[in-house]
Amino acid sequence: MTQIFKNVLVLAPHTDDGELGAGGFIAKLVEDGAKVTYVAFSAAEESVPSHLPRDILRHEVKSATLCLGIKPDDLIVFDYPVRKLNYHRQEILEDLIKIRNSSEYDLLLIPSLKDIHQDHAAVANEGVRAFKNTTILGYELVWNNITSDSTCLINIQEKHLEKKHLALQCYKSQEHRKYMSQEFIFSLARVRGAQIGKDFAESYEVIRWVIS
Repeated sequence: MTQIFKNVLVLAPHTDDGELGAGGFIAKLVEDGAKVTYVAFSAAEESVPSHLPRDILRHEVKSATLCLGIKPDDLIVFDYPVRKLNYHRQEILEDLIKIRNSSEYDLLLIPSLKDIHQDHAAVANEGVRAFKNTTILGYELVWNNITSDSTCLINIQEKHLEKKHLALQCYKSQEHRKYMSQEFIFSLARVRGAQIGKDFAESYEVIRWVIS
C-alpha cells in the first residue's frame, strides 16, 4: 500500500509530534523507498525545562528523524513560539505554500482535525488549506483527541514500531511524559492492530483521498 506514495510531507506543530503520531508509518514509507520531508513549526524553547539548553529539541529532532530514515536535508524546523501558532496562521500558510510549490507531494500527514491543542489545530487547518488538492491523513495524538476517527488503519510491523520507539528515545528532554514510554507506544499500536486483525497498526483520519 505504501508504495503508491513516493513524496511525503509530514507536518509537526512541535518537534516530536510527527514521530508520536506517525513514526511507524514514516519508517515503513522510508523502507519502501519514499522520500519523506519533515517540517516542525516550533522547537518549544519556552517549554524546555530550565536546567536544559533552550535549543535542545532542535538537536533531538535531528537525531529522531534520522532514526526513522529521514535525510537531514529533508528536515525543516521553523521558529514559531509554542502555544501561539494560532496567532501566526497566515505566516504558517505562506510557509506551507512555499513548501508546496517546491515539490510535488502525493501525501500529507498532519494532526487530526479533532485534535484540540491550539497549535495542532492551527497547523492541521492551514495544512488542509495549502494542500487541499493532495491526499491528506490526520495522525492521532490520543491525549489531545476527545474523539478518534479511525477511518484509515495502517498495518505496521514490529521493526517499524521499534524504529518509532528508538526515535522517541532521542527526546531525552521529554522522557518524563507518559506517552513517550515503550509500554504506551506498543500498547496503542496493539489496540489499533487488533481493529484490523494485525499485530500492530497506526490510526489515521482520512481528510482527503485523491485518486489520480
